Amino acid sequence: MGAVTDDEVIRKRLLIDGDGAGDDRRINVLLKSFTKWCNSTGSPEEGFTQYQRMLGTLAQCEFSMGKTLLVYDMNLREMENYEKIYTDIEQNITSAHDKISECKKEIQRAKRIRKNRQEYDALAKVIQQHPDRHETLKQLEALDKELQQLSHIKENVEDKLELRKKQFHVLLSTIQELQQTLESNNQKSVQ
Repeated sequence: MGAVTDDEVIRKRLLIDGDGAGDDRRINVLLKSFTKWCNSTGSPEEGFTQYQRMLGTLAQCEFSMGKTLLVYDMNLREMENYEKIYTDIEQNITSAHDKISECKKEIQRAKRIRKNRQEYDALAKVIQQHPDRHETLKQLEALDKELQQLSHIKENVEDKLELRKKQFHVLLSTIQELQQTLESNNQKSVQ
């Protein structure tokens, strides 16, 4: 075995002695003093002094034991407090997770709304490039009127054209008759 280090010695003493107040040594000294006092054959004054020392050592042990009990009770209360804090922290963590998931849902909703607004704005820009319905209806009315006027003009022109065709036909017929008459007159004059 290797050499025992100072840390190991201190650790062993703390394990044996508890909080290091020397309670084990005091109890051992008290037991030795009690056995010595019981077996002593000295004077009553010496015995009384020894008895007073033992009572003092016993009071120190009782004080140390009371202190240890108070520390133990305090540690139990602290453990209960820490458990309460732990459950509070767990609840806060659960609540935070719930809030985070709620915020994620809210972010998704906000993204969807933002996307819809962007699409709406894009559609609004496209719509604004075109005239509105009232103006379009006015334009359609104007175009209908113009179309009616043009149809009327077309009918007039077609009527005139028909008339001119008839007149031209009559003219051509007349010219042919005139030519035939002239030819027949020329033939008669030649005979």
